[in-house]
Amino acid sequence: MSEVKVNKISPRSGTTVTLGDSGDTFTIPSGATINNQGTATNFGATGSASWTTTVKTGDFTAVAGEGYFVDTSSAGGAVTASLPAGTAGAVVAFKDYGDSFDTNKLIIAPNGSDKIGGTAASKQVTTEGIAITLIFIDSTKGWLVTDDGLQTSVGALSYSADFLVIAGGGSGGETIGGGGGAGGYRESTQNLIPGGGTITVTIGDGGAGVSSGGGNSGVDSSISGGGITTITSTGGGHGGVANSPGTVEDGGSGGGASYGGGPVGQGNTPSTTPSQGNNGGSGVFNDTGGGGGGAGAVGGDASATVGGAGGAGTASSITGSSVTRAGGGGGGVRSGYPAGSGGTGGGGAGVNTGSGTAAVSGTANTGGGGGGAGYVSASSTSGAGGKGVVIISVPDASYSGSTTGSPTIATGVSGKTILTFTGTGSYTA
Repeated sequence: MSEVKVNKISPRSGTTVTLGDSGDTFTIPSGATINNQGTATNFGATGSASWTTTVKTGDFTAVAGEGYFVDTSSAGGAVTASLPAGTAGAVVAFKDYGDSFDTNKLIIAPNGSDKIGGTAASKQVTTEGIAITLIFIDSTKGWLVTDDGLQTSVGALSYSADFLVIAGGGSGGETIGGGGGAGGYRESTQNLIPGGGTITVTIGDGGAGVSSGGGNSGVDSSISGGGITTITSTGGGHGGVANSPGTVEDGGSGGGASYGGGPVGQGNTPSTTPSQGNNGGSGVFNDTGGGGGGAGAVGGDASATVGGAGGAGTASSITGSSVTRAGGGGGGVRSGYPAGSGGTGGGGAGVNTGSGTAAVSGTANTGGGGGGAGYVSASSTSGAGGKGVVIISVPDASYSGSTTGSPTIATGVSGKTILTFTGTGSYTA
């Protein structure tokens, strides 16, 4: 067998060198290395990867032609694999080494404006134990999944959103009535997926004030759809009415009892965890009404000479600064006594007897309860409940800009975009 030893083979003319003839076999001995510094074509290697045996446990940049075992089980969170610049036929592969992608996901980040499955955005892999191979096809689709077969194996990268959902507050009761309960107050943090659908926002009205006929409870507020868990906050219960002890209403927060006695309105109805509101306070026969419950505290019990104060609301910094909402309404009283004050967070104060006097309504878009009325013969009117509100906070970089219902939008709030809905609308992730 003859042997040829040279350091370089170059064409005698033109730019092409041909090795052997059709049917010939060229053997690369064990231990030899082929170091490709150019572009390999027609080798059949664009559908497979050469797997590296060093397990990746943190963020890394993939190299075309290589496959990686990725262990996220000890990473304390997601691991990001940055793809190389896409060239047609380039291949990369990943395998869940620790069977932990479902707990700590693998994030695959494209290079520059390259696409993954037609979208120029990072993707996530969340299937336990999966192995996937991606091949770069063209600028239209970019990297496509091959060996696993399902492009959905690399799903859209989710982002965290905060929600505050407050229902409408209940009105105060008439005839030395109890204060109205605040609308239910619920907070939630959930993951949204770009293109995952539309979140519908419903805002509950506050209960209308009355001069006779009892009272009106608030209306529920909610968010639903878009792949999230539905959050419904219950309208606040209206305050109790004199001589009708059974008329006090339960709700997100319960209404206060009237001077006629009887049970107080129960808060957190229906039951949620954590609680969305508190009970109302008791009244004293036959002069003073109890305060409506608030999101943060029960309504105050009336004394023999002072109406019960509305329960305090709860503070949230979802808009970038601390704001207290969903306070209960104060209890109404007979002439000559101080009425109950409204709870912090938009609760309306009660009123004592006086011709044509009206209790204070709950503040709009806080879900505050309305104050209880004075004595009915003096044409006193109870305060209306405040309308509810829904607030959504998403990272500036993830905000889609797709809304309906004309929410107030504030961007750049510590890196967040804040959407405040005071009427029915939607947000599409």
